[in-house]
Amino acid sequence: MSAARRQLALPDLDLPGVALTATSWLADVGSRVVEGDRLVEISAGDVTVDLSAPASGVLARRCVGIDQPLKTGQVLAWIEVGE
Repeated sequence: MSAARRQLALPDLDLPGVALTATSWLADVGSRVVEGDRLVEISAGDVTVDLSAPASGVLARRCVGIDQPLKTGQVLAWIEVGE
């Protein structure tokens, strides 16, 4: 049976008109993560926001690069969740 996948999507940060970009990945593809671990830093103007793993598993894929413009709801990463 294959592992399920959970997505990490950019939530609505309620910052209209502010450019959002990924500034740093804090976990490598293939690394084990625990729900709540910091995965990616997002720059929102003068503010940096850390987004956390929504589930425990293995970081399977990063869907955005550093300094890439982001929008609310965009999938940032996929985590393989074992059963």
